[in-house]
Amino acid sequence: MIGAVLFQKLRRASGARGRMIMCLAIPMQVKSIEEFQCLCEARGIERQVSLFMVQGEDISPGDFVLVHVGYAIQKISAADAAESWQLFDEVLGDTASV
Repeated sequence: MIGAVLFQKLRRASGARGRMIMCLAIPMQVKSIEEFQCLCEARGIERQVSLFMVQGEDISPGDFVLVHVGYAIQKISAADAAESWQLFDEVLGDTASV
């Protein structure tokens, strides 16, 4: 549900007409790592995430990654993660109007 609401709000905000394609990655903090799997957390929700796509990155517990469909796709800074969540909060702030 949140994904659909976010998509509609982003589409409206961008003034997109017609078809719009979008992928969404969620910033999550790495809690523990075991080989190519890690436990990540965002806002109290924990998920097992694959590190297969970021094998060249030096990732440690406490780092932040962007997660898309169960895969970490990029290491990001704590500041970038916080900014992303702030933007999500702004976009999703008024879900009743959708």
